[in-house]
Amino acid sequence: MSVDTSTEQQVTIVEVAPRDGLQNEKVSLSTDQKLDLVGRAVGFGARNVEVTSFVHPKKVPAMADAEDVVRGLPDVDGVTYSALVLNERGLDRALSAGVSEVNAVVHCTDTFSNRNQGTDVDGGVAIWHRIARTARAAGVTANLTIAVAFGCPFEGEVSVDRLRSVLDGVMVEPPTELSLADTIGVAVPADVRERFAVAAALIPSGVALRAHFHDTRACGIGNALAAVESGVTVLDASLGGIGGCPFAPNATGNIATDDLAYALDRTGVGHGLDTDRLHEAGQWLEDLFGRRLPSSVLHAGGFPESSVVG
Repeated sequence: MSVDTSTEQQVTIVEVAPRDGLQNEKVSLSTDQKLDLVGRAVGFGARNVEVTSFVHPKKVPAMADAEDVVRGLPDVDGVTYSALVLNERGLDRALSAGVSEVNAVVHCTDTFSNRNQGTDVDGGVAIWHRIARTARAAGVTANLTIAVAFGCPFEGEVSVDRLRSVLDGVMVEPPTELSLADTIGVAVPADVRERFAVAAALIPSGVALRAHFHDTRACGIGNALAAVESGVTVLDASLGGIGGCPFAPNATGNIATDDLAYALDRTGVGHGLDTDRLHEAGQWLEDLFGRRLPSSVLHAGGFPESSVVG
């Protein structure tokens, strides 16, 4: 089932399974298996793949081979590989490894920020300013995710005013892409519309809006569609719906790439992925993990031109 490339509205799906997908999984993949995963993502049409994170290996052991992964990436025209960095040390490692795009994080609550980044929100904003300046001086694209933008597992509700305050702080150094992340999967579509309206009003021209949803409470795909309605042009998703945040209790995976592609297809929004090869990659990953993955479309198939159900 191939996508209709003539669809007027288009979004970019960033495949995050190699990083966000693997960081919280009990299954440990070798560097070669990670590179196979990246290659399959490129094969089903992903033009941006988040391949790893440059973080302390004791905190996120699954990402301990970050340099080896980057070293083994295939050079494919039109494909960008990105990596997560949380501080200047991570950025230095990413630049030394030859990464051309980095994704940084600022949190909306002090408790989560301290657990994930070792600093409070103000400290995270200052780190972002330094990362943005250093990355740009090196000719590297710097994107920013606002984490726990909809709710925090430790401090509860995150107000719109709090989000607006954080956005005001980070926009001293505007990113290339600004993402709002529902890190623990508490948002509903009304929240998405409200918060992206706030973000859209604060970002300068040329900054793309991006969304990062987890499907913890089964609202992820609805939230993604609400984000597209709100002007978001970049969506994160994870093959098979694997993943979660190691610093968030009861965190589940990102929205599944195959589920998102199906929802976009049925909504008339282009995404550029080959859904047959996407399905094959999901089956491969499920076999590799040895368990049923969260994605619904991986098992139910598409409609009406259903692929073979795995």
